Amino acid sequence: MGYILGSNRSQMEFSCLEDIVEHDNPVRFIEAFVDKLDLIELQFVVRLLKDEGRPSYDPTLFLKLYLYGYLNGIRSSRRLERECKRNIDLQWLMYRLVPNYHSIADFRKENPTALRNTFKLFVCFLKDIDLLGGTTVAIDGTKMRAHNSKKNNYSPKKIERHLAYIEEKTNEYLRELDANDEGESPMKLDNIKKKIERLKQNKIKYELLGKKMDDSRSPQVSTTDEDARALLVQGQVVEVCYNMQAAVDDKHKLVVATHTINKNDRNALSAIAKEAKDNLAVESLTALSDKGYHNGSELQTCKQENITTICAQQEIVNSNAKGTTPNYLVTKFIYAKEDDTYTCPQGAVLGTKGTWHTKKSGNGSPSYRFKKYRTSACKNCPVKQLCTGREKGGREIDRSEYADAVEQNSKRYRENMDLYRKRQEINEHIFGTIKRKWGYNHTNLKGLKKVNGEFALIMTVYNIKRCINILGIEKLIEKIKNWQPNYKRIARATEKSSALAHLSALQFFQTKIAA
Repeated sequence: MGYILGSNRSQMEFSCLEDIVEHDNPVRFIEAFVDKLDLIELQFVVRLLKDEGRPSYDPTLFLKLYLYGYLNGIRSSRRLERECKRNIDLQWLMYRLVPNYHSIADFRKENPTALRNTFKLFVCFLKDIDLLGGTTVAIDGTKMRAHNSKKNNYSPKKIERHLAYIEEKTNEYLRELDANDEGESPMKLDNIKKKIERLKQNKIKYELLGKKMDDSRSPQVSTTDEDARALLVQGQVVEVCYNMQAAVDDKHKLVVATHTINKNDRNALSAIAKEAKDNLAVESLTALSDKGYHNGSELQTCKQENITTICAQQEIVNSNAKGTTPNYLVTKFIYAKEDDTYTCPQGAVLGTKGTWHTKKSGNGSPSYRFKKYRTSACKNCPVKQLCTGREKGGREIDRSEYADAVEQNSKRYRENMDLYRKRQEINEHIFGTIKRKWGYNHTNLKGLKKVNGEFALIMTVYNIKRCINILGIEKLIEKIKNWQPNYKRIARATEKSSALAHLSALQFFQTKIAA
């Protein structure tokens, strides 16, 4: 029985790359998209030609290379260099040029802002071809491991443990030296002295790290990547990582906003929601988010920015050790906005003197103001034991300055449960695809700014892949050729997002100083 025979390796053939690459190959869309861009408008580093020396590569080639690489799960600069030599698609895309891996890696490190602008411009393209609804987004975040191990991340307690261990071992070695006389082996004595000297150097290292934390007023410090932080990932699991935020449009599940932070979700809602609103260039927006984002200050900021939040409520936990029963939790007290009073389940009215008090938050949130509400009716109340337990004084309720925004959000959450349940359908699968299927569960770069650029590139590639599935290559190429980029929209969106991010960072820093 005969087998299917291949081509003769010695047979000469006449062909060109254009004939080898199919018309529906994704590289053709990458080519059409990048050729449409003005890299200077997007703030890419463009090296000018010099009269002497070797000329540089066209930066558009590097952008095409990275878009292809991330689209196919290749993001190592060395692997990308190898692929340029053997991959037919890349030979077509790169005109058979093979840049050095140093040049490839430098392009990604030097252009984090430009990569973010490229993502935003692609969102504009999606809006212009009517692939975005622009009314509702689902917001979520995921932790991506940083280029920094747990071993090289330090907190004050960890430094104290190291210093205590050094002190203990140093005293132990000193006792050994005292116990040995001149008759002992000189080699053994020298070995002990070397160990003591090593402990001294380690002590200096940890003391400097402690001073660095004090100077920066930061609760932790990382030595490999200074911007990386130890964050709670799931349950009690802690990783040194970054938190990638994403806002996903509900029409075709395309990402419309993304940025990376080095803190948890609690103080992140307004920044990502505002970025989504700016990128979509809309006057109002509805944002769905889980209970990890529930924060009065953030809900208030969203309200001021004309962003309607539907954020899951935090579970009410009875933490009163004095014995308050569930029927007399604060949620059972009715607030009257006209009179600025609370009415308890027994009908008594709790009033306030109108004095604002300030409370510092212990979880990194900004300090907030609140008013106290009391009533003298507690003295003779027949159910006082159920309401205040063993508390000698009467019932006291604190009302935050953000209480109105919180209550309005809670009402929307209860009235729009069907819409809220779609949140997971809209955004959860995106992180599953990126982290589980593509393997992008960590960053290859150091520093928050560079990491932001890489994750923006990942989200751009995700949107490209999803658009290809929705429209197909040839139709997408046709639309990109007929599209006119509007760089002014990108500049406005970037300016607004930067201003808001600066304000959030300033508030966070001021809170740390106050604490």
